[in-house]
Amino acid sequence: MLTRTSFLYSIYERRLLREIARGSNPQHIGVILDGHRRFARAEGLPDYQASYRVGMALFEEFLAWAQEPKIPAITAWVLSPQNLNRPDEELAPYFEVLIELFERLPVLAEKYDLSVRVIGRLDELPDALKSAAKKLEDACPAGSTRVSIAMGYGGREEIVDAARELVVELADSGLSGQELADAISAEGLSSHMYTADVPDADLLIRTSGESRLSGFLMWQSAYSEFAFVDVFWPEFRRVDYLRTLRDFGRRERRYGQ
Repeated sequence: MLTRTSFLYSIYERRLLREIARGSNPQHIGVILDGHRRFARAEGLPDYQASYRVGMALFEEFLAWAQEPKIPAITAWVLSPQNLNRPDEELAPYFEVLIELFERLPVLAEKYDLSVRVIGRLDELPDALKSAAKKLEDACPAGSTRVSIAMGYGGREEIVDAARELVVELADSGLSGQELADAISAEGLSSHMYTADVPDADLLIRTSGESRLSGFLMWQSAYSEFAFVDVFWPEFRRVDYLRTLRDFGRRERRYGQ
């Protein structure tokens, strides 16, 4: 049954979509799914796992929202290296929820023509989670929208990994010493980032009211627009998302010029 509140929200969403259509849209959105534990405490949930399940179900909704307007690339940060320092009794339920998500995503990928990959230092993750990530990637190899799930991901670690790969590549080509150092370039490093095959992020969204990126897409966010939204991720609504797109379309992007 359509309530008065939902009716008003539907009107507002249509208005936002009209405004969005008049502006430019991001080609790559990065989103930090932050605030699960604080949401659980605020709502008096029996455990964090209930909040994680709400949040991952919302992520599936988010992928549907990103079809209108169509966003060609989405990178979602679900787990940092620092998160891995949490107690096992807290991490294990989250890993279970992520595995459940990975098992469901192929259906969504087929519906919305998504390709899905998991980025980060996956070797540091449990075998069951790595296996689920690999099955997900194998099931969703191609699609018009590239979805990257950042897990065991840190921005500094990504840059270090890219630098190592570039140095090995240059050394294998026969360069050494000063020649190798001279051959290192921003373009070369960019080509070895986890998201090298998609444009740099145009818009980064972080929920939970935190006004920092915590290292998310450090290299790719040099000219990104930021949206810090004052709700926990499980509370994030389509209207919140559409507002970020509207505000993005109103901004004048100068790219340092």
